[in-house]
Amino acid sequence: MKPSSSEVLAGGAPDSPQLRPRGSSQGGLRQYNERVVLQAIRLQGALPGAEIARVTHLTAQTVSMITKRLLEEGLLLKQAPQRGKVGQPSVPLALAPDGAYAIGIKVGRRSMDVLLIDFTGAVRDRWSSDYTFPEPGAVLAEIGQRLDDIRRRLGPDRHERVQGIGIAAPLSLGGWRDLLGMPPAVAEAWDGTDLRAEVAALAGMPVQLLKDTAAACVAELVSGRGRSMGTFLYLFVDTFIGGGLVIDSHLRAGVHGNAGAVGSVPLHVARNGVPPAQLLSVASLLALERRYVAAGLDASAVGDARALQAPWLGHTSAWLDEACAAIALSVNSAACLLDLDGVIVDGNFSRELLAALLHQLAPALARYNWEGVTRPPVLAGTIGSDARALGGALMPLYANFAPDRDLFLKIAVE
Repeated sequence: MKPSSSEVLAGGAPDSPQLRPRGSSQGGLRQYNERVVLQAIRLQGALPGAEIARVTHLTAQTVSMITKRLLEEGLLLKQAPQRGKVGQPSVPLALAPDGAYAIGIKVGRRSMDVLLIDFTGAVRDRWSSDYTFPEPGAVLAEIGQRLDDIRRRLGPDRHERVQGIGIAAPLSLGGWRDLLGMPPAVAEAWDGTDLRAEVAALAGMPVQLLKDTAAACVAELVSGRGRSMGTFLYLFVDTFIGGGLVIDSHLRAGVHGNAGAVGSVPLHVARNGVPPAQLLSVASLLALERRYVAAGLDASAVGDARALQAPWLGHTSAWLDEACAAIALSVNSAACLLDLDGVIVDGNFSRELLAALLHQLAPALARYNWEGVTRPPVLAGTIGSDARALGGALMPLYANFAPDRDLFLKIAVE
């Protein structure tokens, strides 16, 4: 179904000003109104027909015709009747989990994740693989294997309901080769690889590509705190720290697709012709891994509870001091430019380490002068390590079923 308008913003909690799933009873808007109904149910949960009409401002007759079609198409299902009220019992309608599927692929600098999600956004299957460096041939072979696994698991009929693939990957997988110690041959191979086109050839279905941290931001925007926050900066701490930018409940990609690239923010003024260090050099998990390695400790502890236990704790605390001071500088700069509703921080590590980072970030922010600018609240992200692949998978679902297909595609030159 293709939309006839991009009027509706798909953000916001059920009663927030960001959510306005509003349809039209005029002719010629059937497909758009179908999407409005689906979006209302997606955001608010199962609803009876009368409530759908109230929320969407469609007539009861229009809602009845739409829901009948969506039930026949297998996109909605009836739940148990609600009794105990005057008149006939109402029958809530919910999204049918098997009504559609989508695939999300996160290609990272150290690992790859593949998710299969259903129509409700729930993860049905997950595959992960680690590597020292993302060699293109090996990455594409692994993706091909996972796509075959998905075909077998779904079977022919259900596989036809896969809406497409969303890839979340750094814009330059061959970049920062010196910092990562990446072999030149691997970096150069990425320079000549069109990842989106290669995966499309393997899959035989539509493929979208988005910066990995922007895709993580999509997941938070659709399924997390971003539903009730109109304008926010999103930070994701991984091998490198990166981010995404949401303005007026839309992800803003920027002219070059790199809006919210906080990892490249300088940490001080350039002096004597020497460029300043970037945020990613101190606030990324790579910096924490190197502290562990220098101390003869297992570097994989960055991703689990050991990071806050002896003997890793002392090194983690030192990293937190440096990382939070640098992140606070970036947040202060962003708030001055953008007047944010808030900042959301997440990462590819334990929830305990995220809590420790946010606890230490508060006093780091307090050391800045906020006169003339409003200090934004800083909140924990709700998705975690799946955020990038989940955001990738949500892109084809929203492209095919949300009333605003441009939710994740706003650019600065529109």
